[in-house]
Amino acid sequence: MKNQLRILKRTKPNTIVLAGLSGSGKTTLFYQLRDGSPHQGTVTSMEPNEGSFILHSELEKKKKINPVYIVDVPGHSRLRLKLDEYLPQTASLVFVVDALDFLPNCRAAAEYLYDILTKTIIVKRKIPVLILCNKTDKVTAHTKDFIRKQLEKEIDKLRTSRTAISTADIANEHALGTPGEPFVISQCVNKVTVAEASGLTGNISQVEQFIREYVRP
Repeated sequence: MKNQLRILKRTKPNTIVLAGLSGSGKTTLFYQLRDGSPHQGTVTSMEPNEGSFILHSELEKKKKINPVYIVDVPGHSRLRLKLDEYLPQTASLVFVVDALDFLPNCRAAAEYLYDILTKTIIVKRKIPVLILCNKTDKVTAHTKDFIRKQLEKEIDKLRTSRTAISTADIANEHALGTPGEPFVISQCVNKVTVAEASGLTGNISQVEQFIREYVRP
């Protein structure tokens, strides 16, 4: 039994988590990564979509490729607790943002991202996070730089407003950023990057590259 536990502890995390608000396009992205198709008509997920598979773009490669375990966590606020179940085995996390309908959801997206970035397990294990601006194929979609700056501003406000939280909540939260300075993503202890994608059209090379950076093929 002790040997089994040692093996379990040594096992390298191989799970990639897709998180984000409902409607951001996580499920479309999941299907695109797995099947090379957006499965148009997907509805808001109430249960996680998950599975171990070789990325669709890698299927034609001749050499043996290691599969990736990908979990699409429902974005509904009451279902987000499921995220914590997967974090112990998470190699990296993709936070999906709707670049088309961003401004009305900016505050809510920033709150969810703040919650993720301050989780003890994310900070201690320095789990890399990719902020993925989805739906960038649309003309009216916001740029990744605009989205990053707006999220930084909102998170900076949250840092101030959440300083008076009860000690029970603080136990699972780590202070974000540098005290006395406006928050920027580069201040995070874990690596946080920003990229663009379109789950609908299949323009997902940046997220595939991110996945394979942390789960080697």
